[in-house]
Amino acid sequence: MSLDRLRALTCWQGEIAAEPLLGGLSNESWKVTDAAGVHVARIGADYPFHHVERAREAMVARAAHAAGFAPRVEHTEGGIMVSAFLAARTWGAEDLRAAPERVGALLRDFHRAIPGEVTGPGFIFWVFHVIRDYAATLRRAGSGFAGEVPRYLRLAAEMEAAQVPLPIVFGHHDLLPANFLDDGDRLWLIDFEYAGFGTAMFDLAGAASNAGMSEAEAMRLLIAYFGAPPDAALLRAFDAMQCASLLREAMWAMVSELYLSAPGVDYAAYARENLARLDEALARYRGTYGDPAP
Repeated sequence: MSLDRLRALTCWQGEIAAEPLLGGLSNESWKVTDAAGVHVARIGADYPFHHVERAREAMVARAAHAAGFAPRVEHTEGGIMVSAFLAARTWGAEDLRAAPERVGALLRDFHRAIPGEVTGPGFIFWVFHVIRDYAATLRRAGSGFAGEVPRYLRLAAEMEAAQVPLPIVFGHHDLLPANFLDDGDRLWLIDFEYAGFGTAMFDLAGAASNAGMSEAEAMRLLIAYFGAPPDAALLRAFDAMQCASLLREAMWAMVSELYLSAPGVDYAAYARENLARLDEALARYRGTYGDPAP
């Protein structure tokens, strides 16, 4: 069925050869070759339960290309986005941990440049709203994780209270290691489903927590982004946001278990994996800042 949908697209020049690209958690991607060259076709749909709209994603992808951070979008049709193929290596967690300065500089430049290219209605990503909305979804659907929702909400409220005012930026908001590409000369970003206006802290904390950065590596990331070591309040906000990032990733998987199906993906196991990582991050947070006031 997917191959039939790909072949039916009007953008190809001649016959196509297609092979699946593995590793996606919610979307299906293919490497497609035609007479014009090599492309990536990403098949998705609107996911209201995840606040994902494909038209907005395509707009951001075009804006990111115009600003110099993403491959060129060549065609969109029926939930499929075709982009130029980059001869680049997909990063893993170890790559982010080895180069926090490169990541910090990339995010600083992205946050500064992309607002001048995006168009249309503004979309806001505030992770604590996302967590509250996920909580409502889990309760309404009778998820097996619903019994833990009150604890998740208390934790989110605590971490939200630790945030500090920062300038509004246009962020990526899904900085899993696999969304960084390295062509040997520079870094690229892909997958803009959750991109929108928000706080830089979520991108910074997401990059650090998803890669499992150490405290020293995370400090290098923050210095590269802000240009100076963070003060105590900023550092606490960052540590709190790492916990929020992991909680959101776990709850994303819980909601995905209700609505999505991707080959080889066990959403419940992915949720438990991120909850375990959250427990570790929260233990570090408690060890530094203590328990919340009763």
